[in-house]
Amino acid sequence: MDGTRPTLLGTLKAYIYLLPALLVLGTFSIYPLFRSLFMAFTTVHRRTLEVEEVGLHNFRFLMDDPRFALALRNTFTFVLGVVPVAILISLGIAVLLNQKIRGATFFRSIFFLPFVTSTIAIAMVWNWIFHERHGLLNYFLGFVGVDPRPWIDHPDHAMTALIIMSIWSRLGFNIIILLAGMQTIDKQLYLAAKVDGASAWHRFKTVTVPLLSPSIFFLTVMGVIGSFRVFGEIYALFPGGATAGPANSALTVVYYVFQRFWDDRNFGLATAAALVLFVIILCFTLLQFWVGKKLVHYK
Repeated sequence: MDGTRPTLLGTLKAYIYLLPALLVLGTFSIYPLFRSLFMAFTTVHRRTLEVEEVGLHNFRFLMDDPRFALALRNTFTFVLGVVPVAILISLGIAVLLNQKIRGATFFRSIFFLPFVTSTIAIAMVWNWIFHERHGLLNYFLGFVGVDPRPWIDHPDHAMTALIIMSIWSRLGFNIIILLAGMQTIDKQLYLAAKVDGASAWHRFKTVTVPLLSPSIFFLTVMGVIGSFRVFGEIYALFPGGATAGPANSALTVVYYVFQRFWDDRNFGLATAAALVLFVIILCFTLLQFWVGKKLVHYK
């Protein structure tokens, strides 16, 4: 510190320099946030956009809406089906790629490709894989005696197809993060455990997993948040966009918000549903941080 005291002129200059950024932030972030909070408690006329009613009626409607209940159920199913499975598969692949094998760099690049690939392109490929007659998945299932399944055309299989595609598309990012975490683990710890007679599984369980827990925790938090916000995969995988899969079998909360906002022009109800989703994500994130304080081992 140079010991100079702030002056009124200096403070005014600082605010002038910050003014352009504050205007942009206020116009595109702060104002829409408070406007959305206000809209969640109002009913707006579809044509005139005039406020007709103010209160909790939007939230009461959501509590009684079976479509919103379906969206919540599907969203939780998607989160539970994608996040833990994707992390477990990524962890197994990362352990293999961390070994001294020929072409490890090439395989790392291959596994990372889905992360930098467009969601539309990924959905087009998986749409062909899931095709009932000409799909690659049903072709291989035929070798084990499983009849072809209408993966994206039947309500009983649509969510499963969505989960499979989402797991595959998230592997690349997870693997890179886990590999980066493994590179920071001191190799002397593995040597010491090996000298003590620890098996490969015991070394993985007592050395790799505890020291990799910060990376796993990060992927869990980001995976849960991203899974609760899933939308693009649904819109791209199931053609048409009018429904989230056959009979709305893959309807999630974000897709419900999209339908209420874009199709029904019910802005207040859509904003209320988005606010409910925000509260759910916030609660789960706080719960994860609370659990993480007890389970995550920082170096």
